Amino acid sequence: MQILFVCTGNTCRSPLATAIARRTADERGLTDLVATSAGTSAAEGQPASDGALLVGIERHLDIAEHRARQLTRELVEQSDLILAMGPHHLDRVDALGGTGKAHLLTDYASHGASHRAVSDPFDGELDVYRTTVDELEAEIARVIGRVLAERARPTP
Repeated sequence: MQILFVCTGNTCRSPLATAIARRTADERGLTDLVATSAGTSAAEGQPASDGALLVGIERHLDIAEHRARQLTRELVEQSDLILAMGPHHLDRVDALGGTGKAHLLTDYASHGASHRAVSDPFDGELDVYRTTVDELEAEIARVIGRVLAERARPTP
């Protein structure tokens, strides 16, 4: 299963979400999950933000080698599930052909009951990044739980 996380610059939320998803999937035995990320306004090749790197180190999330990439139609086509950090990201994914497999991260995690964006820590203090990572960890744990539950359902 290929999951694509989408934010704006692909330097904070989506790289952290990718690292969290990989770790959570590994911990839960979901060995075929491939998590990647992209941004709707990414500067190609930009490293993760300093705040994301530092909080990543604190949380044992290795994003040191991350480089930003722009969201493309090809990435959308290659993905099985696309999780956007905010409504404007979801609109861009839909415009690139992702309708039906793209959701707000919080909506997918809560089975459509949330309708809220994940807070953007960009240029914030480390506590802002920590709060965002706390939010991402909780939401992604629910996402992985949902993926596992859907796989466990018998097919008709």
